[in-house]
Amino acid sequence: MATPVGNLQDITLRALDVLKSVQLIAAEDTRTSRHLLEHYGIPTPLTSLHEHNEAGAAQRIVEALGRGQAVALISDAGTPAISDPGAMLVRRVRAAGFPVVPVPGPSALAAAVSVAGLEPGTFLFLGFLPAQPAARRRRLEQVRALPFAVVLYEAPHRLRECIDDLAELLGGERELVIARELTKLFESVHVCMLGEAGDWIDADPNRRRGEFVLVIGPPPPCADPALDEAQRVLTLLLAEVPLKQAVRLCADITGVKRNLLYRQALALKSAQDDAP
Repeated sequence: MATPVGNLQDITLRALDVLKSVQLIAAEDTRTSRHLLEHYGIPTPLTSLHEHNEAGAAQRIVEALGRGQAVALISDAGTPAISDPGAMLVRRVRAAGFPVVPVPGPSALAAAVSVAGLEPGTFLFLGFLPAQPAARRRRLEQVRALPFAVVLYEAPHRLRECIDDLAELLGGERELVIARELTKLFESVHVCMLGEAGDWIDADPNRRRGEFVLVIGPPPPCADPALDEAQRVLTLLLAEVPLKQAVRLCADITGVKRNLLYRQALALKSAQDDAP
């Protein structure tokens, strides 16, 4: 079940109903979750489920379900079992024959992507990168050539070195959205080139504080030598023969698809006509 990333008013009415109706709430940090429950006057008991005790906690929760209890799973903030504990519990509960029902709501991932201005399409979510520099760089090497935007979470004490690795391995010309403290009092969203991000962060120590979602835009399109050659041939042909014939001959010579060449020919012809 999703709980607020920061602003407590972001919880859904359905989530509040579920938290009130279940007999037990499994929480990543019971102290953090108790603050949420007290804010809404919810007395439901809490049990701890985090990365260090998930196997044992999952077994206890399966046993509670077997006794007919209803149990909700929440994380410190946002949607559990994405970059927070819970995936093991989901598998154990389903394997035991009990239904697992999602209760959607706040997510730092969705919030950051929604303000990043990405072109509609595919992005890669990497969660938290490895803390060790060598492992982090290996992970980035795996995705550097993929033609997708990349979204990841990062802790404040690793932010600067992470951005240095991103700029070096993915390229400083890629756009970066730095979403900090989403939905909280000091929320900020900054957009710059990866190669400029380090200087921006260093300019103000407050820019290193908080929780971060980084959205790295897709790599710029690579120049295609075949298309460059096709444009050269097309330009020469347009000077001698009609447009349709130039497109057909160019497609035969270069192997480039006619529809691409036709659009290019129209642009070239228009430029020629506008020339003094």
